[in-house]
Amino acid sequence: MLNYIPEKPGSSPVNLETLANRLKVLAEPRRLLIFNLLMGGVQCNCELGDSLDMAPNLISHHLSVLRQAGLVNVERDASDSRWVYYSVNLATLDELNRSFGAFFDPTRIQPRRLTCGPRP
Repeated sequence: MLNYIPEKPGSSPVNLETLANRLKVLAEPRRLLIFNLLMGGVQCNCELGDSLDMAPNLISHHLSVLRQAGLVNVERDASDSRWVYYSVNLATLDELNRSFGAFFDPTRIQPRRLTCGPRP
């Protein structure tokens, strides 16, 4: 478990901008659905299409956004480059798990320090 002692009030043990951007990408329901399918293993666009009942161009758009956020890897088939396979980026998944663990670590919660309001 991470022991976190803030250097200053309001500081964070993770890069909040990166975390927010990745959460924003995954907050779109169709992208979250695609990511969920990829958590089950490598898939091609047609397999995703069969599972999602979405147009191929829409799936490609969402996969592109997931790739740009670093959440998904893409690999072309070695013998036929028309086939493209998608998988979860394990390094980014590990980073997300560490970030969530650090951000939501209950030891970060500090006793309230009165700095305003009525004083006893």
